[in-house]
Amino acid sequence: MSEHDDTEPHHAASPTDHLLTELQLYGWRPYADEPDPRPLPGGEDVARAVADIFDALIATLADTRLEPDLDDLLWSVTNVFHRAVQRIERQLDDNEQAQRRLQREQDGTEIKAVELEHLTAQGQTMIERRDAFELMRDQAADHYEQHTGSAWRPRTGSMVNHHHLTSAMIDSRDFLAARRRAETEVLLPPGPKIAFSGGDTADHELIWAKLDQIRAKHPDMVLMHGGSPKGAEKIAARWADHRKVPQVAFKPDWSKHAKAAPFKRNDQMLAVMPIGAIIFPGTGIQENLADKARKLGIPVYRLGNGGA
Repeated sequence: MSEHDDTEPHHAASPTDHLLTELQLYGWRPYADEPDPRPLPGGEDVARAVADIFDALIATLADTRLEPDLDDLLWSVTNVFHRAVQRIERQLDDNEQAQRRLQREQDGTEIKAVELEHLTAQGQTMIERRDAFELMRDQAADHYEQHTGSAWRPRTGSMVNHHHLTSAMIDSRDFLAARRRAETEVLLPPGPKIAFSGGDTADHELIWAKLDQIRAKHPDMVLMHGGSPKGAEKIAARWADHRKVPQVAFKPDWSKHAKAAPFKRNDQMLAVMPIGAIIFPGTGIQENLADKARKLGIPVYRLGNGGA
């Protein structure tokens, strides 16, 4: 040892040492303008995790005093993932507005261009996160249906899956255009549209048989109905759930149109130009849809009361 060792000055940590120490202690932490480079969980890992959550709850609460609360808890578990999707959608909306603002502010400088590139990358990773949570929600919804026998539905909003429609984005304008195109396509899936309307009935065999007949002719059909929580439209919705047929519920907007809401809804449904309309006996609402469909040249098929 040197006689001067006790006077060795203190060496400050280098920036690299500081970075490595931070990573060891806390892992990767993004700055506000950085997309997260870490991978998303794999689909099989997600499926196993969701299955484990449901298995644990069912095994723990079944045959106990808490079993009556089990269905509500399983609905809430699925809703946790659905709310995560909605939260990211709101972030995507903010990201889109920021991209549009920066598009207007582009002045040829590198700073503005890099800032827009960062926002576009953030938007892309948000879409990937949203798709991952949609997968979790859909997996949870499947387990919910297996346990309860009823399809999981959100209390508000739509339940859609964007995963198969997303694609790589090239620049900000392409990103925004692709996002809008994907939103439109996923909310109104491709394929021949079939309108369905009916009143109160329990004749599920007749309705299922007719819908099966149409599906055999149009395997890629999309079912459109009024979203009623009971009667013929409820039966048709359950048929679509079991047959894995895309469905769009055109619910009346009572707050906007008051008593005219069901008839305005009929107009919206027919504006999509379905290839046919199935009418089950009900009220003047069903007759209104049938009359308007005929005037547009859309074939009308009646069920019950001697109809087709």
